[in-house]
Amino acid sequence: MDETGADSTVGAGLLGYGYAGATFHAPLMDAVEGLELSRFGSRSGDRILVRFPDAMVHEKPADLIDDPQVDLVVVATPNDTHFPLAQAALEAGKHVVVDKPFTLDLAQARTLIALAQANGCLLTVFHNRRWDSDFLSVRKAIAAGLVGDPAHLEIHFDRFRPQVRDRWREGDGPGAGIWFDLGPHLVDHALLLMGLPDRVTASLALQREGGRSTDWAHVVIEYADGKRAILHASMLVAGGSGRFIVHGTGGSAVKHGMDVQESQLLAGMMPGAPGWGEDGDPLVLYDAQGNASRLPAEPGDQREFYRLVGEAVRGRAPNPVPPIQSLAVMAVIEAAERSAEEGRSVELDLTAEERAAWDASRT
Repeated sequence: MDETGADSTVGAGLLGYGYAGATFHAPLMDAVEGLELSRFGSRSGDRILVRFPDAMVHEKPADLIDDPQVDLVVVATPNDTHFPLAQAALEAGKHVVVDKPFTLDLAQARTLIALAQANGCLLTVFHNRRWDSDFLSVRKAIAAGLVGDPAHLEIHFDRFRPQVRDRWREGDGPGAGIWFDLGPHLVDHALLLMGLPDRVTASLALQREGGRSTDWAHVVIEYADGKRAILHASMLVAGGSGRFIVHGTGGSAVKHGMDVQESQLLAGMMPGAPGWGEDGDPLVLYDAQGNASRLPAEPGDQREFYRLVGEAVRGRAPNPVPPIQSLAVMAVIEAAERSAEEGRSVELDLTAEERAAWDASRT
């Protein structure tokens, strides 16, 4: 692998060209100056070459990892392969982006973090929805003190898909189900807005006929000072639920609509095109008397994740999603699974050192 200098192009290789790889990773990387996406690891070579005619497609992941033109390996494969592929890439001295969820459990996440540190490699997780309009709007309102001190946070990631699809995300294998699919986004947002919780209480269910994995999740993360965050995801919501709800000592904020970037990508819009990330659904604020006002939503731009990754690889910016933050997300994911299985509240399995590192990562 060539050393990546301050002004050099970062050679990127994408492992996996399913929904996540084709819809998010490839177009976002391709739209970022200084990243060169020219290597793919996939059996979908025909599809890739239609979109990227000059690309090299490796059928075996090991061949992409060993490719000397690849500085950055992006793992966008099924969840149960994240750990072994990221491990192989880090052992080869490559920088690594892992799609969420980071891994299947905390032990795997800790192993990857230690390996990245030992080999001097950047390791980060694709929490792209930090750059969504809805989250950015809510975070800005909280930071500006528009709701006072937040006491109650509620985040929904709901869809209406009553028919079970024949795909690994809805199968019965490791890492399948809605909590592993959408839960990491919900948890990441909650931790950034409210901090590390003390306990997690969760209920997970399978509601659709013919389903093979969890398709409903309701998780309460609890804080010692009485604050609460409710995280909810379902595949049977046709409408009627807000995306973000915040109640605080000075008022409330509600964001009804979701960020539009996923729908824009599915419609074939190129990232950065006119209208990219523009959200016409306002943030609604309620003051102490219950009076409502509306603020325009912040524009979203998930390209920022890969722009910052490229800068971090060159040594010009910090890691946009430090591994300790992704480890904390996995701690909540794992605690929720235990809570649902055991029918009780569960504390996060994080050491004092990990908690201190998480605190330091936010400054």
